[in-house]
Amino acid sequence: MDMSAYPLLEGIDAPAHLRELPKSQLPRLSDQLRDYLLESVARSGGHLAAGLGAVELTVALHYVFNTPEDRLVWDVGHQCYPHKILTGRRREIGRIRKIDGPAGFPVRDESPYDTFGVGHSSTAISAALGMALASRNRGDGRKTCAVIGDGGLTAGEAFEGLNHAGDVRPDLLVVLNDNEMSISENVGALNKTFAGFLSGGVYSNLREEAKQVIERMPTPMREFAKRAEEHVKGMMVPGTFFEELGFQYFGPVDGHDVDALVDVLERLRGLEGPRILHCVTRKGKGYAKAEANPIAYHGVKAFDPAAGLKAASEPAPKTYTDVFSDWLCDAAEQEPRLWGITPAMREGSGLVAFAKRFPDRYLDTAIAEQHAVTLAGGLACEGEKPVLAIYSTFLQRGYDQLVHDIALQNLPVLFALDRAGLVGADGATHHGAFDFSYMRCLPNMTIMAPADERECRKMLSTGLTIDGPSSVRYPRGKGPGVVPDDDLEGLPIGQAEIRREGSDIAILAFGTMVPAVAPVAEALDATLVNMRFVKPLDRACIHRIAATHPRIITVEENAIPGGAGAGVAEVLAEQGHRPELLHIGLPDSFVHHGERDEQLALVGLDGDGLAQRISEWLGREVASPAPTQ
Repeated sequence: MDMSAYPLLEGIDAPAHLRELPKSQLPRLSDQLRDYLLESVARSGGHLAAGLGAVELTVALHYVFNTPEDRLVWDVGHQCYPHKILTGRRREIGRIRKIDGPAGFPVRDESPYDTFGVGHSSTAISAALGMALASRNRGDGRKTCAVIGDGGLTAGEAFEGLNHAGDVRPDLLVVLNDNEMSISENVGALNKTFAGFLSGGVYSNLREEAKQVIERMPTPMREFAKRAEEHVKGMMVPGTFFEELGFQYFGPVDGHDVDALVDVLERLRGLEGPRILHCVTRKGKGYAKAEANPIAYHGVKAFDPAAGLKAASEPAPKTYTDVFSDWLCDAAEQEPRLWGITPAMREGSGLVAFAKRFPDRYLDTAIAEQHAVTLAGGLACEGEKPVLAIYSTFLQRGYDQLVHDIALQNLPVLFALDRAGLVGADGATHHGAFDFSYMRCLPNMTIMAPADERECRKMLSTGLTIDGPSSVRYPRGKGPGVVPDDDLEGLPIGQAEIRREGSDIAILAFGTMVPAVAPVAEALDATLVNMRFVKPLDRACIHRIAATHPRIITVEENAIPGGAGAGVAEVLAEQGHRPELLHIGLPDSFVHHGERDEQLALVGLDGDGLAQRISEWLGREVASPAPTQ
């Protein structure tokens, strides 16, 4: 990329270079950083709006804190692109989220400036607390700062971290990046001045002296004085809640005034104990189209910044998420007890249409997966039909609730698991690699995996009829293109489908792997079974296959340990069958970011990879199949 338009930024290969600049240059550097970020992401695709809104904050934090010696912990990481640009990855940012480029989130082994690996929300305060306590134990004087958004504060772990920090009182600064509200000029100027006053030594000294005076008062007067202090503070400072948790609260401050941010952060760096800085920013800042529609510009593909994102010229093929969205609305028309629930993923999980058509039966719990699962259980207790639309990777965060509040009580909650299997550019933090394994071990669960869009709709309808917990897991993006039926007919529970009769070799495939392995089955003259159900498995079908096929292959887009293939092996052992058995699935390692097709090829779950793996097992060549999609 031509750096002539970014002369200040070109000289920044590490935060130490940033700290050599005079403070007067920081606004200009921030402008260049924002323009560079927009140009880079427009070329490569990636997360945009969050990073645009965090430019000045990122500059100020690295300017004031001695990173990486001082620890800077980002929550989630959508906003970390400016951080990566300033910490030696400017030249690679055009390949972000590509298979040979930087990750879209902070990753510990990518840079010493990425102090904690993230991708899921609300972890920053807990992680930073641990780092601050370690620093206190060593007495090394390091500073620790966590940056968390207002959305991240909706999850319980964030409050657990705040509550604990207020008790053990570490040297910890929490920056609340609040990008859901704006400050008018008058209020902004007042709050900037007020925050500067609060962060100074005068206020801190007066506050401590006042506490000492109050403690020497007689009990009735002391209680009255404390209540009066709380009422006055509540009127003046919107941070009484945080102070009740043991934090000193400062702000709100304008998160796009880099000069003011540096001033306040320098004062706060000199204080000790738990403190919180409330910083108000705007998603998409500096790019009008992103400011007007931050949701659309949250994650983007390559585009022309001058023109902005363009509407598709022709309808895109239906994705699995679209199939779920259509089904949910159709089912809700016929079933007045149906509820749609999401933990803050309305757009990604396909609940936009449902929310508009059935607002009284739509629930967004914010980033609170544990609450979402138990909430669904409460609805089910009263005879309602809750459907929880959630990414496979995010259901991991509500696993105890899945076990204790749903499966143990055998409650009829339907889990629509989106983004199952490999998800592409978001990488290891977002892959749905374990849901077969973590759900299959639970009593009362019914687990379904559709091979195509039509089966997906049928399985969702099936799940709604089951008097117990069930899940339908489907991948990100489009399927093989099988048009769903309009009806709401289900499938026989636990019944597989033989798609091809062959001899000697049988391939038992689950979900997305059915169309992927079909050409290999054709080349081998193998029997191909679309298993459909991971639990209950079709034991009669497995028995018939094992009785007539000396070699059996299981294929799944899930971790092999505890997965669907392991379930088949268990059934075979119980039935006394001893065929030669090959399990193919995701490797026992985390798969890094890249395009989904690249990831499937990398782990051998594309057509060529499957043919090669089976060839090696058989000891003879299997022709590589033509692409099926």
